[in-house]
Amino acid sequence: MHFTKIFQAVTLLAASTAVSAWNRLDKDNAALLVIDHQVGLSQIVRDQSVNDFRNNMIAHAAMAKVFDLPIVLTSSTDEGPNGLLLKEITDMYPNVTVIKRQGEVNAWDNKEFRAAVKATGKKQLIIGGIVTEVCTAFLALSLRDEGYQVYANTDASGTFNVRLAEEANRRMEKAGVTLMGMFAIVMDLMRDWRRTPGLNEVLPYLDKYLFDYGLVARHHAAALVNGTLAAVEETLI
Repeated sequence: MHFTKIFQAVTLLAASTAVSAWNRLDKDNAALLVIDHQVGLSQIVRDQSVNDFRNNMIAHAAMAKVFDLPIVLTSSTDEGPNGLLLKEITDMYPNVTVIKRQGEVNAWDNKEFRAAVKATGKKQLIIGGIVTEVCTAFLALSLRDEGYQVYANTDASGTFNVRLAEEANRRMEKAGVTLMGMFAIVMDLMRDWRRTPGLNEVLPYLDKYLFDYGLVARHHAAALVNGTLAAVEETLI
């Protein structure tokens, strides 16, 4: 009898507890962090092609422009072999001071970086860095310990090989980090093409950084402006 009552109580508690299947991104409560997207470090990324990863690093930084997110830029010992942050990123944000860490591997161990993140006032942090299992994962785990909702941009994080990326992603996910690619992040921040930022702001971004989707829009536009419709095609729609 006693066991039955305990079982009923546990069942009732489980049924009454709301479970959130996902943490929706809120552009008004999010900030973007660029972690060590440096020219020297980018040369060791082998789980993506050089051209793809260059595109993804720049696209990561550009999201803050589209959605007017606070952005924090940091580099690790940029006077050594790690090199400077990509010029395309610093040119995009000429008025943002790069936090230059001189020794701290985990960006959260740098008090200036911590202060910059806290100064954003945001609780949702979108991060990407080199390398995934160190610069991205160490920071993501530290941020989770601090109570932040963390979204790791898997497109904008790179490392030596696919195995290391998978191991790092498993570790982050177990700690409650949300793993998302660039397209999913952008769609979640936008939510509705009719919003602002919406179609007019997001479609040019996608055409530039995710040309796969840009082609969809270009094809549609070309068909309307310059296309003719064969009778047989009408049977396909």
